[in-house]
Amino acid sequence: MLLFLLLSACSHVYGSVIIGEHFVDKRVPYKSRNELLLEKDIVKEPIKLFEAWFKEASNTPGIIEPNAMFIATSSKSGIPSGRMVLLKSFGNNGFVFFTNYNSRKGIELAENPNASLAFYWEPLKRSVRIEGHVEKTSEKESDDYFHSRPYASKIGALASDQSKPCESRDQMSKITEELKQKYSETDHVPRPKHWGGYVVIPKVIEFWQGQSDRVHDRIVFSKPTPGDPLGEYLHEGEDGWKYQRLFP
Repeated sequence: MLLFLLLSACSHVYGSVIIGEHFVDKRVPYKSRNELLLEKDIVKEPIKLFEAWFKEASNTPGIIEPNAMFIATSSKSGIPSGRMVLLKSFGNNGFVFFTNYNSRKGIELAENPNASLAFYWEPLKRSVRIEGHVEKTSEKESDDYFHSRPYASKIGALASDQSKPCESRDQMSKITEELKQKYSETDHVPRPKHWGGYVVIPKVIEFWQGQSDRVHDRIVFSKPTPGDPLGEYLHEGEDGWKYQRLFP
């Protein structure tokens, strides 16, 4: 009987507090019906459209880091993992970020060189999702970016054995201080070979804009390979891209 009462209490707590109180009834307004994302109004090339949205996000109060993005990777056995990183550049060649190659994401990208990125700019009620193949940037690109970083960030990259178990915060501080002493008389901190850049070469880029009635706008760009079936709603874009609207 006691066990039954305890289970009932736990069920009530999780049902009431977590689901009922915090999630089920939580509603925020999005865009109004006079702010639709329509095919006739958009640039027909996704990198250009991303650039326009990114510039707007960069100039929007309340968006502190418009380049903050979620990246999902997967092991060769299909176990996913995700984390936030910072976009450092983008263009026709892809979307670039930098990290430790020995981190979990680095190991997973070596096993399975595909990733998905996601940006969410809440004040604009907009999101962009990107899928693509991932390659390392050149040694020069990694060197150039690493040496542009603040001194403390370069020391941090040397000190961190990212994603590996650490005894304590004191251990990290000790390693960091030792490296500061080692490079105390120079600003030239060498880039560790296990640290560098990746470029996500997009195959799919989806633009989402929220509507208050939850009939959201979704327009997805893709680059079909020869022989892929083309749907009846697929439109011709620029530079080999196709685009179509999706149900939300």
